[in-house]
Amino acid sequence: MHYRVIHKTEYEYSEAVGVSFSEARLLPRTTANQNCRNSQLQVFPVPTDYRERVDFFGNRAVYFSIREPHQQFVVTATSEVHIDPQEAQLNFSQGLDWESVRLMLRQKRDEQTLDALQYTLDSPFVSASPELAAYAQISFPRGRSLLEAVNDLMGRIHKDFTYDPEFTTLATPLSTVLEHRRGVCQDFAHLAIGCLRAHGLAARYVSGYIETFPPPGKEKLVGSDASHAWFSVFVPELGWMDFDPTNNQIPVDQHIVVGWGRDYGDVNPLKGVIFGGGEHKLEVSVDVRNLGG
Repeated sequence: MHYRVIHKTEYEYSEAVGVSFSEARLLPRTTANQNCRNSQLQVFPVPTDYRERVDFFGNRAVYFSIREPHQQFVVTATSEVHIDPQEAQLNFSQGLDWESVRLMLRQKRDEQTLDALQYTLDSPFVSASPELAAYAQISFPRGRSLLEAVNDLMGRIHKDFTYDPEFTTLATPLSTVLEHRRGVCQDFAHLAIGCLRAHGLAARYVSGYIETFPPPGKEKLVGSDASHAWFSVFVPELGWMDFDPTNNQIPVDQHIVVGWGRDYGDVNPLKGVIFGGGEHKLEVSVDVRNLGG
């Protein structure tokens, strides 16, 4: 599948910003099944400094600064991405059991496993806890295959939790999400990651986009799509496998990857520091267009 993604972020300030420094992770990365054919980041006002780098996790990060007074700040990322479908029909009942995978993560010393080991540790937004371990335990009986356990956990999160964009913010702890069973895709990804890490497994956060569809008979509105988040679990010999608990779906060819890391903080779409500005108004729109195969 071939997609065009336009992600626009616009700030309006009540007072002039004297200078600003920003870092964006809005340009999709190239993976085994995803090829970012074309991408560009437009910034207004035109930045004084602008440079792109690859961060620790292999994501594309763009740094820029604006050193002239401004009351409007607009960042528009436009990308074209081709996705080859991933394997959707896995036999979840086969493969290594989750306890064996946990043991291998501690014993094997190959490059891929050593890299995955960092994703078993706590991170700023995700800390393993007895409560998360207890919630996950139903999905992780002794001897169950890892993929079957993770697939079951994904389905339970989808069933047990209500999607509620008004309930959480970036500061809402996972314990609150677990207690009230409400949140958004970011929360559900963090929740699953915390459950897996609580069982000694390697899980990482994936940021990107997903193609959405309008109601029957309605035209798709420009900007009606949104950023999305899901998670991946490390499976020895297979590598990283993606799961989307918000939609109870194994990503195949509708999920567009921007980047991954330990949690949201490693792939924040846009962050920075400003001097001045007063109060602000923020508008974000994302448009994902399917251009065909």
